[in-house]
Amino acid sequence: MLRAYGVTDKGRVRQTNEDCYGIDESIQLCVIADGMGGHNAGEVAASMAVETIMGSVRTGTIDSAWPFGFDPAVSNAGNLLGTAVHLANKQIFDAANASPECAGMGTTIVAVLVRDGLLSIAHAGDSRLYIYAENQLRQATEDDSWVAAVLARDPKTDLNTLKTHPMRHALTNVVGSRPKTSVHVQEQPLVGGERFVLTTDGVHGVIEQVQLTRMMENATDPKTLAQSLIEVALGSGSRDNCTAIVADYVADGSRTGER
Repeated sequence: MLRAYGVTDKGRVRQTNEDCYGIDESIQLCVIADGMGGHNAGEVAASMAVETIMGSVRTGTIDSAWPFGFDPAVSNAGNLLGTAVHLANKQIFDAANASPECAGMGTTIVAVLVRDGLLSIAHAGDSRLYIYAENQLRQATEDDSWVAAVLARDPKTDLNTLKTHPMRHALTNVVGSRPKTSVHVQEQPLVGGERFVLTTDGVHGVIEQVQLTRMMENATDPKTLAQSLIEVALGSGSRDNCTAIVADYVADGSRTGER
C-alpha cells in the first residue's frame, strides 16, 4: 500500500510552472516531470509525459505488445513502466515536430511503481528519487547531466568549480527531444516502512542530502514533509519551479503508524 502526497510551486522567479506530477494510490504509481522548451512548451511536455505514463500504466494494454522491447532483467511491471516512458517520449517528440511553438521541448522524468512488494523505478534526466529506509537515506537515481558525467570521469573534480560552470545545468538525456531516449529502469524488493521522495532540481538543487536526511527523521507523514521540502527550497533561494512527492510504503498486513 502506498500513501503519497505531492506539492508543486512555480517559485519566486519563473512566470510559469513547467513542473508536473501525478499520483495514483490505487495503482501505487507516482510520477514527476520537469519540462523544458520555449513558449511554455516545457509545461506542455511535462503534462503530456505525466498523462501518458499514468494512462499507460492504468490500462496496462502494452503488457503483451512491448513495442520498445522487453528487458528480462526486470519484471513485467518494470517493463510496463519503462515502456510508458518510451511512449511519452514518442508522443512529445511527435508533438514538437508538429508545432513550431513546441519545437525542441522535452522533460525529465522520475516514476515509481509498486507491484507485489517490488519497487520499479524509471527515470531520465535530473529529477531524482531518494529512498529512506532503516534510518538511512540514499539517492536511488543518477542524474543524466553534464555535471554527473564529469564526476563519473573524475570523482576528484572540484565541486565548487562545477557549481559555477556555464554547463552546470546541461542535461545529457531527457524525454521528448529525440526520436529515441534512454530510460533507466531498476528494481528492488520492499519490506515495508520505506519512504520515497521524488524531487525536481528546483528542490534538490538547494537542499543538501544531510539536510534532507534530517527532514526525513523529523517528518511524521508525507504531506508534512512534501510541504516542508517546498518551503525550505524556496527559503533557500531556489530560482526554479519546485516539486516534491513523498510516498510511504506499507506492506500488506502491516499496521499503518507514525514514524
